[in-house]
Amino acid sequence: MKELTYDVAVIGGGSAGYAAGRSCAAQGLRTAIIEGAEEVGGLCILRGCMPTKALLYSAEVAHLARHAATFGVFTKDVQVDYSFVKARKERLIADFAGYRRKQLETGKFEFIRSRATFEDPHTLILQDGRKLRAKNFILATGSVTSKSPLPQLDEVGYITSDEALALEKLPASLIVLGGGAIALEGGQFFNRMGTKVTIIQRSKTFLKEDDEDGVVQLENALKREGITIFTDTQLMGASLEGGLKVVEFSHRGQTVRVAAEEILYALGRSPNVEGLGLDRAGVAVEYGRFLTNSFMQTSAPHIFAAGDCTGLHEIVHIAIQQGEIAAHNIVNPDNMRAIDYRLMISVIFTDPQVSRVGLTEKEALAKKIPYLAAKYPFNDHGKSMIMEALDGFVKLLAHPETGEILGGSCIGPFGGDLLHEIVVAMSKRMTVHELATVPHYHPTLAEIWTYPAEELADQIKV
Repeated sequence: MKELTYDVAVIGGGSAGYAAGRSCAAQGLRTAIIEGAEEVGGLCILRGCMPTKALLYSAEVAHLARHAATFGVFTKDVQVDYSFVKARKERLIADFAGYRRKQLETGKFEFIRSRATFEDPHTLILQDGRKLRAKNFILATGSVTSKSPLPQLDEVGYITSDEALALEKLPASLIVLGGGAIALEGGQFFNRMGTKVTIIQRSKTFLKEDDEDGVVQLENALKREGITIFTDTQLMGASLEGGLKVVEFSHRGQTVRVAAEEILYALGRSPNVEGLGLDRAGVAVEYGRFLTNSFMQTSAPHIFAAGDCTGLHEIVHIAIQQGEIAAHNIVNPDNMRAIDYRLMISVIFTDPQVSRVGLTEKEALAKKIPYLAAKYPFNDHGKSMIMEALDGFVKLLAHPETGEILGGSCIGPFGGDLLHEIVVAMSKRMTVHELATVPHYHPTLAEIWTYPAEELADQIKV
């Protein structure tokens, strides 16, 4: 059987793998992208960003319709047809996945549909027995839903975020385990669709990496919508009782039991590192993820990794950036680039949305980085008051001597979109003084950034 030979072999055809393979091929390297999953498209398109946001938008429209009287618009008996909502989501995803499949099938690289394992540091064995040799490799194998730490949960049964997207019928009641993006977005979606939702979170607050002042705003909004929330808990057990699933946990010194029709296990995803024969390739795994340096190299210098399988930042634009960095460094081994996470962005698509870029106050304090912070609330801002979008605020962090913007966060309406003004400003290392003088149209949501910028500019004399 003929042996396949390439300059670069990329394992995984999701966002990171496609970006890496395309970049390598564009530089003239003989490249193969190998995808062994049943579906082509990657997590973001198939079971992540795109399907979840399609569902969330339908839930937002339903929520606005129910509260239309606030604006003098009166509706009667708002109905949600979940089968229609699901069908719309699936049409969109089929379109997105079809486009990605076309990109993979018509790219300047070879697209191979097969699982692959390492035979040695430079050789892969494909499912049909063929061998593939390459000078360099890029691992972009993505992530899988994490396993439950509680054996009783496996006996009782639960759904993961993947399975939640495929439900044919909404449960009447739901227990959500977790306090990250999947749990909060999912919890609010099901609640707005008519499901009675209880969220149980281990930590004292949601979104552990975010500043608590913003998280409190979100928690209050979710409670106001009727979601029951328990934080600072420890799971103790699970059981089936009277046709319902029961979760038992400790909360502030008390034992609490909550029953629901279904349980959504939303305690995160784990890097997909199994079944690759990594020991034969010399690739180390640490804390369940591929260990990489700033050049995206694994412990085997000719093998790189990008995307969720590296485990630190499971975000699409970071996965693409990592894939492109890996490709650049394979093409230019004497002029390698390091990944730069200074402009790290996070967006949680709840209502209000929770977004941030760069430093948070929590991180600055932990790293003893000097800063000044200022924020301004949406409940005192003209455009958001018109919209009745009164939850949250914007916050800026600046260097106390130079005024350079070190970070920004937005908890409020269209927070993910509004944040990008600060991303652009930080990419050019703008100061709060410069941001404060940028013209902003009135009345817009975006002009809210000028208020903390002006406050900090007054404090920092350059």
